[in-house]
Amino acid sequence: MRVVMFGYQTWGHRTLQALLDSEHDVVLVVTHPKSEHVYEKIWSDSVADLAEQHGVPVLLRNRPDDDELLARLKEADPDIIVANNWRTWLPPRVFNLPRHGTLNVHDSLLPKYAGFSPLIWALINGETEVGVTAHMMNDELDAGDIVRQEAVPVGPKDTATDLFHRTVDLIAPVTVGALDLIASGQREFVHQDRSQASFFHKRSVEDSRIDWTWSAQELDRLVRAQSEPYPSAFTFHRGRRIEVLAAFVSEGRYGGTPGRVFYREGDGVVIVAGAEARYGRSHGLAITRVRTEDGRELPAAEYFTSMGGYLTARP
Repeated sequence: MRVVMFGYQTWGHRTLQALLDSEHDVVLVVTHPKSEHVYEKIWSDSVADLAEQHGVPVLLRNRPDDDELLARLKEADPDIIVANNWRTWLPPRVFNLPRHGTLNVHDSLLPKYAGFSPLIWALINGETEVGVTAHMMNDELDAGDIVRQEAVPVGPKDTATDLFHRTVDLIAPVTVGALDLIASGQREFVHQDRSQASFFHKRSVEDSRIDWTWSAQELDRLVRAQSEPYPSAFTFHRGRRIEVLAAFVSEGRYGGTPGRVFYREGDGVVIVAGAEARYGRSHGLAITRVRTEDGRELPAAEYFTSMGGYLTARP
């Protein structure tokens, strides 16, 4: 089939590479200009560079709503559009233009985690598996019929970076497999159960701020979700910002006020956590490694030279 690809960052790059390696013909690529947004500078393999290396025409757009773009799409005469990590709304006159419509590739197990940063949100929320879904695009974001979907498990120590590498490897089989089904003439796919749908916003640095009323289990997942190269989870100690690079859920249960620097356990320093920590039934978050405002990384046991005091959300 003749394919136009809309995509951005490494997700779009992997999608384009899969299309170029397939039997389908990529006739045009549309991608975003480079961005300085903190999350868009991560996993930033260039879709434009890959297309140009293979002689595929490229258009740069922030939004796909101008008449020139529509004219170029009509000229390309695609059988289908494939989109992955396109960051703005695709209007109906674009996604309905090809003979077979538009296939969107999304890095979650739809209908859950539509929208942005699904791997990070899923890890924070304790999901046991994540994955990639190829679905037909309609008027509602990430809501069309599912053509193909594959999942991978989430391990107890996995970081968002681990899950990125695991799911990005699913892009090629999910995308090409879905296209092959469509090319074979299949038109009936799996309807999404909208009662199970959830939609998440883009993450920002604010979303990495530690709230010590969260449970230790939730905070452990937040730290792992904000693994390098993502902006690290952070808190404040004596008015100075520190980043929490590694931690674990304490074996012991610690009572008191959330945020209290309390006890050494193993190679970690336990911080009281949880909205009901006052009852003494909650585990704490044992921090093992931190980064200071001046960029120094050191074991938490070296940073916290004495117990007492509090970690806070703000200076």
